Amino acid sequence: MNISWIDSDSDLQSLLQEMAGCDRYALDTEFHRERTYFPQLALIQIKHNGKIFLIDPVAVDLSLFADLFASDSLCVLHAAQQDLEVLNHACGSAPRRIFDTQIAAGFIGMSTPSLSSLILSELKVSISKGDRLTDWLRRPLTADQKTYAATDVEHLFDIQDNLEKRLNELERLSWVHEACEELRVRPAGPADPTDAWLRVKEARALKGQARGVAQAVCEWRERKAMVADVPPRRILSDIAILGIAQIMPTTTDELLKARGVENRQIGGDVGRELLAAVERGKNVHVSLPQIDNDDVDKELRPAVGLITAWMSELARTHHIDATLLGTRNDILSLLRKNPQGRLSVGWRAEMVGKDIERILSGEAGLSFNGHGRLRLLPTNNPTI
Repeated sequence: MNISWIDSDSDLQSLLQEMAGCDRYALDTEFHRERTYFPQLALIQIKHNGKIFLIDPVAVDLSLFADLFASDSLCVLHAAQQDLEVLNHACGSAPRRIFDTQIAAGFIGMSTPSLSSLILSELKVSISKGDRLTDWLRRPLTADQKTYAATDVEHLFDIQDNLEKRLNELERLSWVHEACEELRVRPAGPADPTDAWLRVKEARALKGQARGVAQAVCEWRERKAMVADVPPRRILSDIAILGIAQIMPTTTDELLKARGVENRQIGGDVGRELLAAVERGKNVHVSLPQIDNDDVDKELRPAVGLITAWMSELARTHHIDATLLGTRNDILSLLRKNPQGRLSVGWRAEMVGKDIERILSGEAGLSFNGHGRLRLLPTNNPTI
């Protein structure tokens, strides 16, 4: 492999000038998020014009990528969701046009394949998985690390070409472009801090003021972790939050009686901030989120399972990853008669939306064919 290491703004600018106006480029990232709140970008790999470039994000001005990302050049990635999140956080932007080979593979029947399995199935090339737990922030990178990182982009163009040929034959390439755009515009980054309490095990079981205190303390912890860029549990453990919610302390001494709270965690302003959060929580009524189908007509709720079964059958019949076809939330959106729901527009409406409308209207029903498969039959069919 022809690999170049880039760790200066001048070299990065030269590369980006060379790439200006290119039809496509392959991209991957390496990052860590074990010790931080936000992902730490550790390496950017790019393939362009037969060469692979490893870019040190610690040493260069990442805003230089803005023009490339905003251009019409197609960025080819594999399993792009986290890459897009990391790039948006570190660079302030992400590619405007993407082709995700994992999504594309789903439209020919593969279920979220790894890059190595896709390379093997499409190109008959076996690649080493390398050391997945390697420290990508350590410098200098070893030769093995550089080779492993380069492998992540080396074959992406060939995979794209193979997949596009098959997708064109199936007349599904436009579906892939639509799904990739859905991924690109999907909100990424930190969740709403006010909802952080919902991710604490057993917090939903709390009632009254205790639930309000848990919500307020979790929100405080989340915002504190974001500012300090550390995992939330480094600020305060989940068990400590539950303990605080149960005893609702008003003093530092009472705080220390809560299980999981340590003296080093509540010194100075931190203790005062935490007690203020407890006080806020006592005065706030916090309700559990609505069950996701609460606003769906009760007579239609049993249809969710029926439609899910039919969508699984369609995915199997048409060799499409079922997760691409639709989710429970998509079904609920359709039942709510949302005209912009994913099952009501685009390729999904074409493949499954009309069938579901027939089922809901009573014009069609589902039956087993005697071989473990479902079939859709008109309700006036005498065989039903």
